[in-house]
Amino acid sequence: MHKLFLVPTLLINAVIILIPAILTMLLAFFRWDGITAPVFVGLQNFVALWHDHVFWRALSNNLVWTAIFLVVPIAIGLVAATMLLITRRGSMLFQVVYFLPMVIATAILARVWQGMIYSPVSGVNGMLQRMGFPTLDPLTQPSTALYGIATVDLWHWWGFLCVIFFAALRQVPQEQIEAARIEGASFWQMMRYVLLPGIRPTITLMMIMTVIWSFLVFDFVYILTQGGPAFSSEVLSTLAYRSAFYDLAVGKAAAVAIVISLFGLAATAVYIPAQSREFHQ
Repeated sequence: MHKLFLVPTLLINAVIILIPAILTMLLAFFRWDGITAPVFVGLQNFVALWHDHVFWRALSNNLVWTAIFLVVPIAIGLVAATMLLITRRGSMLFQVVYFLPMVIATAILARVWQGMIYSPVSGVNGMLQRMGFPTLDPLTQPSTALYGIATVDLWHWWGFLCVIFFAALRQVPQEQIEAARIEGASFWQMMRYVLLPGIRPTITLMMIMTVIWSFLVFDFVYILTQGGPAFSSEVLSTLAYRSAFYDLAVGKAAAVAIVISLFGLAATAVYIPAQSREFHQ
């Protein structure tokens, strides 16, 4: 009888996730402009992606984005969480401050950075230029646009990781931490030999989620540059959006969505065995 309580959840998942996923997979094999009748084209959409230099640029940008977010925010979050654990005094206030960017709408954060920091007229950039420093808006330069967007998202993301890691660190046995202090362990020794091994499952989960979210990144890129200039900050999600709603190539957009899903499935396939090994240790 209690299994009946799962029915509403299963129905919601079927309507919101399963059915759209199946339709997306089917559309990837059709040419459709969203208006006329779909035409079956087999693998032509995937072949077109293979020969599309913008697709490869977007995929490359996603890989660079993933590499950045697997290192920088996780490292900052781990160090900050460890410092919160050691100092303790005022940790609640710091957690609130660190987590604050996560509760602000991404559109607002993007516009704040664009207008108050990057802008050569009204932002910090403009102030530095008036002081005689040769600065440029990173969002307008093909070589720096992706990194300028990533910087905004890094500021938005690392505090969340810090709070998650801090919650995990609090589960590490206090006896181990006190023993390391008595033995005279330095900050880095305590992190390496006591704290990091104790929260390894949480780190693994956050790394896998980072990979998945890195291939789903859309909002900051679209708001700040829409993939420009000259596709230098194009990612797979913005390519899919532009293909569907600007180029009216829904089949191509669905093919890009499948590529994104494959990376997510690959990350999940890595996580499940790793989590299983952690559970049985």
